[in-house]
Amino acid sequence: MRVPRIYHPLATSSAEISSTKAGPPSLSVGQEIDLCAEAANHVGRVLRMQEGQPLLLFTGDGQDYQAVILAASKKNVRVEITAMNANETESPLKIHLGQGVSRGDRMDFVLQKSVELGVHSITPLFTERCGVKLSGDRLQKKQQQWQKVVIAACEQSGRSVVPQVHTPVSLETWLGQLGPALRLTLDPQAQKALREQELTNSEVQLLIGPEGGLSEQEIAAAAAAEFQPVRLGPRVLRTETAALTALSVMQYQFGDLATPSMQE
Repeated sequence: MRVPRIYHPLATSSAEISSTKAGPPSLSVGQEIDLCAEAANHVGRVLRMQEGQPLLLFTGDGQDYQAVILAASKKNVRVEITAMNANETESPLKIHLGQGVSRGDRMDFVLQKSVELGVHSITPLFTERCGVKLSGDRLQKKQQQWQKVVIAACEQSGRSVVPQVHTPVSLETWLGQLGPALRLTLDPQAQKALREQELTNSEVQLLIGPEGGLSEQEIAAAAAAEFQPVRLGPRVLRTETAALTALSVMQYQFGDLATPSMQE
């Protein structure tokens, strides 16, 4: 039987949860804890797990914690930590994805799959041709929803560091916030293919436009911010396809999708 992986944040607010990063172990062997409300509901009400059954917890610190249930109800679950191990699933690439916001469930799909492909952090971007308008409480709730999608993807994919979904901003604002990194954007007419790109360090910023693409002004602004155009191939890809294909190529070329023996 597969042991469920459950996210148990030690933070108390969504802002703290979304900023969780790898660090020293946050739990210890022999420690007894009550799972947070959301984790307890999933374990006790959805999975209907009982006393004595095993769990695998992660808090965002890069560790996996083996645990056993001491007591369980639909609202409260108490567990004991029985072992801990460093989780080695993080990619050596630190890819920050700037993703144009898409309609419907396309954005959720990109977030989920980019986490599976090892993305380090994500900023949803509002652009000229973005068809989604969010502000105030609606924007905050959407960001929280997107962070939950990321957490669920970590549970499924075996990651123990939770990528942060930054507050959605305009493309102009995002370009002004970025630190040093290799900056790439996609263009089917670019002279250089993505697989020909040289990686100078582990920090990469990848810009993907929305469903309608970036405007000429936005392309110029990205170029002024030193984003290099690269092509994936001769065809124009949908925004969600473009992001995931680019992440896959980068992880194969420079990350951890291929073992050394496969690359020789």
